Amino acid sequence: MLKTGVSELAAFMAVAEQRSFRAAARTLEVSPSALSHAMRALEERLGARLLNRTTRSVALTEAGEKLLNRIRPALTDIDDALQEVTNARERPSGALRINSSESAAMPLLQHVLPDFLARYPDIHIEFVVDSRLVDIVAAGYDAGIRIAEAVPKDMIAVKFGPDIRFAAVASPDYLARHAPPQVPLDLLKHRCIRFRFESGALYRWDMQWRGRPINLDVTGPITVGSMRLAIEAAVQGIGIAWINEAQIEEHLASGRLVRLLGEWSPSFPGLCLYYPANRHPPTALRLFVQAVRDWMAQLP
Repeated sequence: MLKTGVSELAAFMAVAEQRSFRAAARTLEVSPSALSHAMRALEERLGARLLNRTTRSVALTEAGEKLLNRIRPALTDIDDALQEVTNARERPSGALRINSSESAAMPLLQHVLPDFLARYPDIHIEFVVDSRLVDIVAAGYDAGIRIAEAVPKDMIAVKFGPDIRFAAVASPDYLARHAPPQVPLDLLKHRCIRFRFESGALYRWDMQWRGRPINLDVTGPITVGSMRLAIEAAVQGIGIAWINEAQIEEHLASGRLVRLLGEWSPSFPGLCLYYPANRHPPTALRLFVQAVRDWMAQLP
C-alpha cells in the first residue's frame, strides 16, 4: 500500500492550481526547493510523472490531471470538516467560491451580500465570472449560479428572483432607419447584435412562433461577449439585441430602448444557486444558502 500522506497531496494540489512552485511554496510556507523535492519523491513513489517543469512554468501531465480531479473533492471535504470543528467553538469563517455570470451574481450582490458579510465578517466570498457551463465540482467551486434549466440534475438548487423574460429591443434611432419586425422571422432580415459565450458558441434567440418555440440564428454587424456591451450597442443604434428584461428596465422606462415582438418573447424559470447534493456543504456555504432562502422568504 502506498504511504502517501494528506500533506503531500495537498502540496501537489497547491502546485497544480498555482502552476508555480514558488507561488505554491509561499502559500504552504515552505521553500521552493523543499516543495520540488517533495513532488519528485511523490512521483517516484507513484511511479508516474505528475508535473512537467520548465524554467518558467509548471504544467500537469495527463496522470497529474487525473490525480488532481480525484483528490480535489476529497481534500476539500477534509478541509471543510476541520473548518467545521473550528467554527463550532469560534464564529463562522471560511472561503466560498461561486461560479457565475456577471448578471446572475448581481441580485445576490445587491440584496444578500451586504447583510450576510456584516453578520459573518470572517467569511470570504469569491465570485468567479464565467459564462461557460462548467462542472463546479471538477473545477473546485463550492457552488454555481445558473438559470434553472441549466442546473445539473444531481445538484441541490435554490431558486431566487423572478422568472426570466428576454426581449428583442432596439433604439428609436435604429427603428427610424429600419421598419420594426412584425413577426420573429423578420429578425433574419435585420441587423442584430450577436452574443458569443466563452466556449465559442453563439447564442441563439429562443422565441415563440404560432404557439411553438422557434430558435433563431440571427445575423448582424457586431458580436460581443458581454451583455453590457450588447445593451450599449443597442442603445447606440447599431442593431436589435436580445436581452434579459431585468437588465434594461431603466432603458425601457426612459425610452432609450424600445421593446419589440413582446407577444413572442417567452418567460422561463429564473436563477438558482446550486451545489452538490452528494457532499456535506461547508459551514460558509450552508449559511449563505440559508441567507438566500431568508431573502426569498421576505419577498411578496
